[in-house]
Amino acid sequence: MIRNMTSEAFSNLRLFTCNSHPELAQEIAEHMGIELAKTTVTKFSDGETSVSIWESVRGKDCFIVQSTCDPVNDNLMELLIMTDALKRASCNSVTAVMPYYGYARQDRKAKARDPITSKLVANMMTAAGIDRVITMDLHASQEQGFFDIPVDHMLGQPMLTDYFKLKDLDDLVIVSPDHGSVTRARNMAKPFNCPIAIIDKRRPEPNKSEIMNIIGDVKGKNCIILDDLIDTAGTICNAAKALDDLGAKSVYACATHAVLSGPAIERIEASPIKEMVLLNTIPIPEEKRLKKFTILSAGHIFAETISRVYSNKPISVMFGN
Repeated sequence: MIRNMTSEAFSNLRLFTCNSHPELAQEIAEHMGIELAKTTVTKFSDGETSVSIWESVRGKDCFIVQSTCDPVNDNLMELLIMTDALKRASCNSVTAVMPYYGYARQDRKAKARDPITSKLVANMMTAAGIDRVITMDLHASQEQGFFDIPVDHMLGQPMLTDYFKLKDLDDLVIVSPDHGSVTRARNMAKPFNCPIAIIDKRRPEPNKSEIMNIIGDVKGKNCIILDDLIDTAGTICNAAKALDDLGAKSVYACATHAVLSGPAIERIEASPIKEMVLLNTIPIPEEKRLKKFTILSAGHIFAETISRVYSNKPISVMFGN
């Protein structure tokens, strides 16, 4: 349970879950020393989402735990419809706790006539009545500006850093799998006082990548590839092979969001990656849990964040700011 907080301190708080990740929601509730609110989220025979709230929420501050992972559209609609139900039941506020924010990669017009779907989804959430968003490791942190409501952007990298500190690896290099993740890699390298390397890649089409060059010295080094998410695993596995070909001593990988779609599992299993460390922002079914995987829980981070939001305490202190 959260230090210095009792269940009575959360008397005006209600914690809800939809169907995307009830296990994480339950873990958050246990950290907070409270029970999940009683709800039912099902489908009508034609596929429409049905939400029933089985307790009063009048005047309550409601938090909905829902990652918009696969099935993305179903999970998004569950979140929107539950928000509408809570608002119509006269709750005080609704906070969407989205460990993983789907559509985050559609954040710009990469070519003519592309939609900016991440902004569209942000607008939909605001229109539904969501008052605040708590999320972790957006694909691009500036996406917080897509929302016209407050966004608390949590970071998964400190948890991953703490895990690798326990391994006490020498000759360490933190590897950014592309130019967009350089800042993330630098932040992870600081506590280790070690250099970084950068993978120069191009993406000829969605979900496909080609390694063009590696910037930095990786020969004889223990390499940790850090990314925000792993989808089809093409980028991270190609990067691991390139590092191995250049004489890396060992290759580790870590990421916040385990999307793991398409051929991801087969690629990771066949890759030279020694260990892959993931957070549980997205549920990982048993059939996808390789021996290479180490799964860390972010439940305590979200529990602490919810507690601070509810109590009007600063979030920045959780990251030393």
